[in-house]
Amino acid sequence: MAGNQSKNHRIPAGLLPNVASSQGPSQAPVGRSTSYVGTSRNASGGTLSRVRRFFYRSKECFQSSTISDSRELEVNAGQVQGEYLPEIQGSGDNAQPGHVPATIGGDIGAAFDGRELTSHIDGGTVDLTAFKDFNEVITTLPEVHPYFHMALGILTAASHSLLNQSNLDKEMPLLRVVKNVYEFLTKEDNIKNIQSMKETAGKIARVTSGATQFIINYPQTRNFWEKSNKEITHETETITGAYAKMLDVLMKQSRCPAPRDVPIDIYPVLEDLDLDWMACAQGAGLVSTKRCLDGTREEVLTDIVNWIHDADGSAPHILWLYGEGGKGKSAIAQTIALWFKSVGGTGACFCFSLDRQAEHREEKLFATVARDLASCDPAFRRALAAVIAKDRSLMSTSDFALQWEKFILEPLAEASVAMVGKVVVVIDALDESGLVPSRVLSVLASTRTANLPRNLRVLVTSRPLPGREFIMGPARIPHVKSISLDDVPPRSMERDIWRYAMKQIGHLQDIGAPEVYMIAQKSAGFFEWARLACEFIQSTKRGCTVKERFDKIIHHSGDGRTLLDVMYRAILDDVFQSGQITFAKYHSVMQQVLLTLEPLLMVGLNKMRSCFPREEDRYDVAAVLAPMAFLLGGITDRSSPIQPFHASFYDFLKDRDRSHEYFIDIDASDEHYHLAFASLQILRNDLHFNICALESSYTSNSEDHNLSEKVHKNISSHLSYSCRFWAQHLQKVASDPALARFVEAILGSEKFLFWLETLSLLGAFGNAATALASAAEWLQGQAGCEGTATLAREGIKVLSPCQGC
Repeated sequence: MAGNQSKNHRIPAGLLPNVASSQGPSQAPVGRSTSYVGTSRNASGGTLSRVRRFFYRSKECFQSSTISDSRELEVNAGQVQGEYLPEIQGSGDNAQPGHVPATIGGDIGAAFDGRELTSHIDGGTVDLTAFKDFNEVITTLPEVHPYFHMALGILTAASHSLLNQSNLDKEMPLLRVVKNVYEFLTKEDNIKNIQSMKETAGKIARVTSGATQFIINYPQTRNFWEKSNKEITHETETITGAYAKMLDVLMKQSRCPAPRDVPIDIYPVLEDLDLDWMACAQGAGLVSTKRCLDGTREEVLTDIVNWIHDADGSAPHILWLYGEGGKGKSAIAQTIALWFKSVGGTGACFCFSLDRQAEHREEKLFATVARDLASCDPAFRRALAAVIAKDRSLMSTSDFALQWEKFILEPLAEASVAMVGKVVVVIDALDESGLVPSRVLSVLASTRTANLPRNLRVLVTSRPLPGREFIMGPARIPHVKSISLDDVPPRSMERDIWRYAMKQIGHLQDIGAPEVYMIAQKSAGFFEWARLACEFIQSTKRGCTVKERFDKIIHHSGDGRTLLDVMYRAILDDVFQSGQITFAKYHSVMQQVLLTLEPLLMVGLNKMRSCFPREEDRYDVAAVLAPMAFLLGGITDRSSPIQPFHASFYDFLKDRDRSHEYFIDIDASDEHYHLAFASLQILRNDLHFNICALESSYTSNSEDHNLSEKVHKNISSHLSYSCRFWAQHLQKVASDPALARFVEAILGSEKFLFWLETLSLLGAFGNAATALASAAEWLQGQAGCEGTATLAREGIKVLSPCQGC
């Protein structure tokens, strides 16, 4: 039977029996598609499926859009042609690829002074003068909001990309659509009007960037469609029509006195290249809720946007933003990443975190960044795949210096001429990456980076990192620029914090402008302190007024880190004054929160605790955590994991000299014992055959397009955690007969196979050999466990040929 299996297995051949008797491919029902144009494993899909997918996406993207006469844009699944969908002119050799009929413009005369955006675009060479005119006009604009500047930067980059393409097809209809957009924006009254509508400007930039990317990459896209047996005329017209309609609606929107939200999308055509093997860090991406409050940090944000769009070829590639913990570095970084993404830029955001150090995220840093960039830009995706094809050994490398060279530098050097605008990579909280910040900085500051194409920008944030100034100092390394938040003028910081505090508590009784001003002054530039102060003041507590809570925190002495420590103690003192929580329960639950190697949801923490060895420890963690909602995320929002809002609270808790009675010992072996015990019990109870009810074991995971949904439905967060981390907790525990019996029950039974299958489904199969090696080492010192230790070592031998497959 093994001989008939394909070479890609869910787990290695022979380790699991066949899941189902039927070995033929299952027929998935036609339904809603999450991506119309993208990677497709069924390249020969029929026209009907493509049309249906397009209808579904069209309806999702445009059903709420309105045009100037308030007529709703409708897309009916049974209507193949009409105002919205372009009509294919002719067929076979007589077809006109990319032809868009004038009716796509709709009633557009009011917005475009009598000329339709998409009228008469089916023939003739496009005059590129409009792009040059636009580039000249924007240089005359006064200082604008940094987000609008970000959008203008993308529009300028798109125009330069079109002007600089030597092999540009000037008869392509979509090029004329884009040219008409630039002609419209170049008019003085239009560009001034749109400045007051930042969101609309960002959407225009995003759609224009996507359309430009399609135009530039069209020759390669056409080749891809030919190889995939796709109907080139249909594919081209569908995408051209979608971009034309979105730009049509957005142009109208820019002239509306009362704009409404317009859903938009872009259609990158990404070839189905072999990138699924790249190991990526989970949960390390953009967190939009951390962005800056509108109207704050504008000076710093403007400096960074100016740096991103600096056209000078000698401009630094790297910007290091540093400052004390609590001064808002992450909010600035997240804002830049969010803005750049929303205006259609090619970028990636990678966030380190103190409570995720056990994952060794630095080993996946640039692999994750490369995958994100490849999902944005087809030229970079092709270049990355070509690098890997030359050296397959790169598939298993955890050397981030080599990743930087092979996954970022080489593909970018190859693809930069076909990419639209700058490539922006944000690396946030580098100081929380563990033991390697200096190595990452050294890689970024290398001479090789200095010779990169000038479209790369890397924004790094961290605390000051003692002794690292020589690496990132602009005087020593020309391609590195640095900004210290400690150098921001105090009045600017006070103003921003005043705006934030006024929005948060300015409406409260007994709180007015003078009180808010006192908070802004007291904060000393620490946004985290201001956030906590506002939360503390507006919290409802029986017997304590808003004014009393304000007085309680405003009279605390201290500055910098000391000020934050005082605030943490004040909040914790307030929690324990109620007498509802004992210190024993506080220490136990907070140890569990801080010692878990990956943050868990509240329900996951409770499931783990319900498996603790002692019955008195099996209580609801919400009773302890609920009063600390100011300090920990995941309490009010149960869909988020429980973790400190800010790294400074983590630092406070693990430092006995600062936290005193609130100190949490993160080296406590007792808590690791509890977590190891709970993890092994969960494996024993919850693992079972074919856990995700898959139809067949003869197909690879990548061929099951609904796999992620099945994994989410069938593998709980606490089972996922236990499968990946049981051995790491076991390593930190001394000899124990009860744990040894648990390990033997897993490794000496069919549960071992079910564990391997679950790891494979979680994309963590590579962790299996390391876990078995740790278990074998731990079992070696356990009396009577020699047989189980041998099983673990034999398991490693079985898995060895399968690593990387």
